[in-house]
Amino acid sequence: MHELLHPRNWKPAQGYANGVSARGRMIFTGGLVGWDADQQFQTDDFAGQVRQVLENIVAVLAEGGAGPQHLVRLTWYVTDKHEYLGALREIGAAYREVIGRHYPAMALVQVAGLVEDRAKVEIEATAVVPD
Repeated sequence: MHELLHPRNWKPAQGYANGVSARGRMIFTGGLVGWDADQQFQTDDFAGQVRQVLENIVAVLAEGGAGPQHLVRLTWYVTDKHEYLGALREIGAAYREVIGRHYPAMALVQVAGLVEDRAKVEIEATAVVPD
């Protein structure tokens, strides 16, 4: 079981957790981008790439016997903060459809570029499967 950590006197976090406490077997993904199983990008749409990255995360977790409910941390790397902010509604919908209403600790970092030129977002995930 994971415990969300939120100081009582802080304003509520929306769409993420400030901290998570977990015990169990850990699963770490590499930085996953929005391409399919054949390493081909099917879209240049920001929200579309986010959806694919999230589906890729779920696929890797499944290989380790885990699911989205086991996520404790996501670190997002985006190439354009303004494009991210402009697509928040679509990103939120994709997140809820793929991950559900489970919001682990998250960080988002804008970067100058990613190794894959067509990639607009890369996400690293950490999950903990309870003992």
